[in-house]
Amino acid sequence: MRPFLRLFIFAVALAATLLPRTVAAGSLVRDPDIEHALTQLAAPVLRAAGLSPSRVGIYVVQDNQMNAFVLDREAIYIHSGMILRLTKASELQAVIAHEAAHIANGHLTRRYANRQSARNAMALGAALSVAAGALSGNAGAAGGIAVGVASSAQRVFFGHSRAEESAADQSGIRYMAAAGVDTAGAVSVMELFAGQEALPTNRQDIYAQSHPLSRDRLRQIKALAVSYGKAAKPDPNADYWFDRAKGKLSAFIRNPKWTFQRMKESPYPDVRAMREAVALHRRNQTAKALAAMDRAQSARPGDPLYDELRAQILMESRNWAAASQTYGRALNRAPQNTLIMAGYARSLIALGGQQRLKQAVSLLETSTARDWRNDLALRDLGQAYAQLGQTGMANMVTAERHAMHGRRKEAKILAQRAADLLPRGSPGWRRAQDVLNAVDN
Repeated sequence: MRPFLRLFIFAVALAATLLPRTVAAGSLVRDPDIEHALTQLAAPVLRAAGLSPSRVGIYVVQDNQMNAFVLDREAIYIHSGMILRLTKASELQAVIAHEAAHIANGHLTRRYANRQSARNAMALGAALSVAAGALSGNAGAAGGIAVGVASSAQRVFFGHSRAEESAADQSGIRYMAAAGVDTAGAVSVMELFAGQEALPTNRQDIYAQSHPLSRDRLRQIKALAVSYGKAAKPDPNADYWFDRAKGKLSAFIRNPKWTFQRMKESPYPDVRAMREAVALHRRNQTAKALAAMDRAQSARPGDPLYDELRAQILMESRNWAAASQTYGRALNRAPQNTLIMAGYARSLIALGGQQRLKQAVSLLETSTARDWRNDLALRDLGQAYAQLGQTGMANMVTAERHAMHGRRKEAKILAQRAADLLPRGSPGWRRAQDVLNAVDN
């Protein structure tokens, strides 16, 4: 069965592979640069937790509320509002360490143990979608029901008990200390939520609702930070990647005027230039944006993630040939990066032609097989198959995409069409059967 079927469990309606000019609230922000930066920050605390940095992804949810959560053992989700509110690397690492503790301590396993319906991915996905639509009053917002949109649904299904929070606090701070991260970061994060328990529920921050807070808990965190804490040495690598992730995220989400006013706050020349490039691109000043990228790449030559951003700017400016060439260079420098792979394929589809389309299909099949959260890559794959005249495969991939969003009726219709068109027993036919089985169950 294709890995995408696991996604139904989480009712995740994924958005773009790359950051669009305006990111839809509640969608996943799939950006290779930001995800790489978060991986760099997470790696030491994940290893301290006994988790593999290559197996646990760190993903950003576009949502202004401060929150972070885990839904399975393979991903930690952090709201953009949380990242933009934090001021230093150790604070973000504290958030990651705490969520990693929920994974390492088996809290998710215990929560799912007696929920038989969790074994039926589509059933739980549909339930969360319905709950989110009802509670938010906007069932069609932002391209579907996305992680982080319905705080009430999250509290019902994924809220943590006070005992779990206490255990995660202790484990998370222990992981930070073992990784050489300043444990005071955990204290400063919790102080952001101080006093939340005294507010009415509808005024509490979503993090306080899904992670119960109390004055006693804050005192415990302060005591743990002191008992485990050491004089942590500054980590230039963590500081750099925190600034880069936050800088790029804010440049795409906030008004360009805000970015121009604050981009000089970054101590790193390449990050300053990158933020300027994004802001200029969002104002459709392509030539100036590319000149800013020249400065970023001069300060950090050979960086494939800056190649990727340049390619995005070219692609969104409809300079498809140059974009494709730049994506190709980025992929040569980072051949395993599935998001760069998908971006390159998108540029090939834009250029058109049988050979390019076939190459795009190959790239997208590889990318989506490795990264089942990439909704836009599935869209592009369906488009490429359709342009090649492979109607059965186009229907099958589009069925997968509808299923990913919990649109069961559309998924079933398209999967059945695909099954009727594809040779019985072929890989595409079996994938169509997977969708039909999931919908029927």
